[in-house]
Amino acid sequence: MGTGNPKHLTVEAIEALSRVDAVFSIDKGSDKAELSRIRREICDRYIENKDFRWIELRQGGRDPHAASYAQGVEQWHEQRLLAYEQAIAEQLEEDERAAILVWGDPSLYDSTLRLLELMSARGQVAFEYDVIPGISSPQVLAARHRIPLNRIAGAVQITTGRRLLQGLPTDADDVVVMLDGECSFRGLPDAELDIYWGAYLGTEHEILISGPLAERKAEIERVRSAARAAHGWIMDTYLLRKKLER
Repeated sequence: MGTGNPKHLTVEAIEALSRVDAVFSIDKGSDKAELSRIRREICDRYIENKDFRWIELRQGGRDPHAASYAQGVEQWHEQRLLAYEQAIAEQLEEDERAAILVWGDPSLYDSTLRLLELMSARGQVAFEYDVIPGISSPQVLAARHRIPLNRIAGAVQITTGRRLLQGLPTDADDVVVMLDGECSFRGLPDAELDIYWGAYLGTEHEILISGPLAERKAEIERVRSAARAAHGWIMDTYLLRKKLER
């Protein structure tokens, strides 16, 4: 579904969505109701069958008290897998189509494809599926800041905030960071880096900040905290760019 802007759906995605009978949506609670609202707006705009069914699947979040992060994610995914299986078995007729709207592009840090693969292997429900690529947040980030993600002949690495806590990658001069709830850039050698940060990319709440990391990191932390408090959720992505010697 892209990053939340209905105009960011590809023509292929619009054509696929127009033919569905139902949409599966994970209910993430009242504090993230806007995420459901945006998905519903996209469906109302593009699904030709106005009698399509909006099917909400209830699931709790990741258990913060799990023995490890990996175990917490596994338990969380198992709950979602069971919810999808039940919905397919109980809510769909044999010849009907359903859609799962994945925020951004399902190829980047999303569990949906993994869950569908596991469901297919388990064989509890029979289904076929197609994957329609979307516009990812790194693409929108680069476009909004009017930059490419790499320099000439340079490498780009996409990583997470959790991994960034272990240190800046050494084999790439440009690093895209996703899923960073802790502002992991705080512990980096900021004199060597520029940052291009964006939150709520593609939506009406979009925020952009860029410049030397040393000068912008406190501002980003402050703005990010205020935005999350105001909206109840935040999705942000940023590019860290090493300053190259000339």
